[in-house]
Amino acid sequence: MLLVDPNAPEERQSAVLSEVEQLISSGGEVVGSHDWGTRRLAYEIDHRPEADYRLWQFHGEPALIERLNQRLRIMDGVLRFRIVRLRPGTPPPPAPRDVPARPREDRELEPEGRVAARAAADAPPA
Repeated sequence: MLLVDPNAPEERQSAVLSEVEQLISSGGEVVGSHDWGTRRLAYEIDHRPEADYRLWQFHGEPALIERLNQRLRIMDGVLRFRIVRLRPGTPPPPAPRDVPARPREDRELEPEGRVAARAAADAPPA
């Protein structure tokens, strides 16, 4: 799974994706490639609220995993990545759900009573 910075220039995004595909195909066999599109992150990474999700399933030797891991760590435009070894017979990944993103303001609002109680608890004793 690869999270690419959607604010990076288009050329950089394309370069990241083509390099990953080239690394995988040079040392292994691609089983599946999935573009999940731009999605909102659960928490911001480097002040970015969303990322472009890409998923590859492939067969490869440990040397391929090491090369891929090394390159993804230093590549510009990569926010996060995760390489997971799957057991044989694992079903293909499900398609991402099309869930509309909630406006940020709705998630950040707390009931006023909780904010007042927290402020009172944090206040220095009188």
